[in-house]
Amino acid sequence: MRTSDGPAPATQGASAGRDLKRVAASSFLGNFIEWFDYATYTYFAITIGLVFFPESEVNSTLLAFAIFALAFIFRPLGAMFWGNMGDKKGRKQSLAISVLLMSGAAFLIGCLPSYATIGIASPILLLVLRSVQGFSVAGEYSGAAVFLAEYAPADKRGRYCSLVPASTATGLLAGSTMALVLKMVLPEAALIEWGWRIPFLLAGPLGFIAHYIRTKLEDSPAFKEMEKEDKEAAHPTRLVFKKYRRRLVSSIAATMVNAVGFYLVLTYLPTYLTSYTAMEASQAQLATDVALVAYLFIIFGAGTLSDKVGRRRMLLSACVAFIVLSVPCFLMLGTATLPIVIIAELIMCVTLSLNDANIACYQAEMFPTEVRYTGAALGSNIAYVVFGGTASFVATALIDATGNGLMPAFYMMVIAAVAGVILFFTAKDYNGMPLDEIQ
Repeated sequence: MRTSDGPAPATQGASAGRDLKRVAASSFLGNFIEWFDYATYTYFAITIGLVFFPESEVNSTLLAFAIFALAFIFRPLGAMFWGNMGDKKGRKQSLAISVLLMSGAAFLIGCLPSYATIGIASPILLLVLRSVQGFSVAGEYSGAAVFLAEYAPADKRGRYCSLVPASTATGLLAGSTMALVLKMVLPEAALIEWGWRIPFLLAGPLGFIAHYIRTKLEDSPAFKEMEKEDKEAAHPTRLVFKKYRRRLVSSIAATMVNAVGFYLVLTYLPTYLTSYTAMEASQAQLATDVALVAYLFIIFGAGTLSDKVGRRRMLLSACVAFIVLSVPCFLMLGTATLPIVIIAELIMCVTLSLNDANIACYQAEMFPTEVRYTGAALGSNIAYVVFGGTASFVATALIDATGNGLMPAFYMMVIAAVAGVILFFTAKDYNGMPLDEIQ
């Protein structure tokens, strides 16, 4: 029965359920676009190098990757900008604008004239657009997690927030698959002339859809309550560094494991297997694709489990598992035997999911509402600039310097050990606080 105080409980519940589904859909789609673009650029790096650096005396593929890496520099700036906007103007406004800017830059990359057409302006424009992307994506992962966490029921936050890393893997898999299909069906000349542009052009309409969905959403209950009580922070970034340094360090430590683990396990291993174990490229890619599909299913289970046992326990378990299992898994990879390689990658995917399924929710829960977006974005992007963008480079450099194919495993162990020590002393379970304070 309806009262004068507002809608009946059933109506409120149905409305909240619809809102949560739309928030989940927009969060998934926005993060999917980011990683679809990442995979597209990575798997077309050789082609992009030929299009934009055909006359360079330096390896053109290396230059293409250099532009890719330079975009990471802008992520901390983006984290502060989008985080401040999200904490002061609203989660949905920050996410709606950033996804439009991010996808628009990707679309324009697909429209760029080649070096043969406009000369040196071509790679310069590529660098500018990649920098815009680096800036705009800085708030996507964390912002999507914050939005979901503030909408989701307290006892299901881990499950819902695991949609964010799942969308990451989905975007990576979709980009990898599209690149593989285009390379199979198009001759090399067509691929260089126009084929590589197709995935980038798709980012335009996908981004517009995500933008449209987000503009139709209500802002989160947590943010609206904060506005109602006039508790906005005047300078969210300054407040994070002044009052929540310990939580920021904990956030960075948790993301370190994700940054190195995700890039090594799900993006670097095809290169490692073909370069250092003499495994065929098609088999190496197949093993990683199988691992990506498995990761998609495992991540939801790990997120749900965290709702029962707590994020801290899951994060520390991931650190211990990487310390114990990294070397055995890389020894298995060294056999270059497809079934054994798949088993090794699946073991690492399970280990990685213990961390990845929990980061998004952990970062959202550990900061209070007035600095939640900023704190989560800073933690993620500082770690990704230092450890994520450099993971493949460091792994390759260590192998080349030592001649030891196990060096990526040792690097992963060191990162997990450092992160584990930090998390042991700084991590706490914030499942019931501070989000529940305003619900």
